[in-house]
Amino acid sequence: MKSFIYQIQDAVGVHAKPANALVEEAKKYKSKIIIKCENGECDATKLMDLLGLGIMMDDYVTVEITGEDEEVAAAEFEAFMKDTL
Repeated sequence: MKSFIYQIQDAVGVHAKPANALVEEAKKYKSKIIIKCENGECDATKLMDLLGLGIMMDDYVTVEITGEDEEVAAAEFEAFMKDTL
């Protein structure tokens, strides 16, 4: 398992457009990607669950990646989050 912590930079948090982009990015990998925050956790491929977490600007999220391509997925998903959120 690989994991990293990321602080959300987007001024309105994880709203529909970046959440959808995150889901599409997560679907590229064979590994399971879980996003955790103080409000709960969800599979990163589940848009409504992700939106339901209510992640706002400056919130910290922990991302856990488990699976056969976890090394690549962790590096690329973290870079994607930095570019998107």
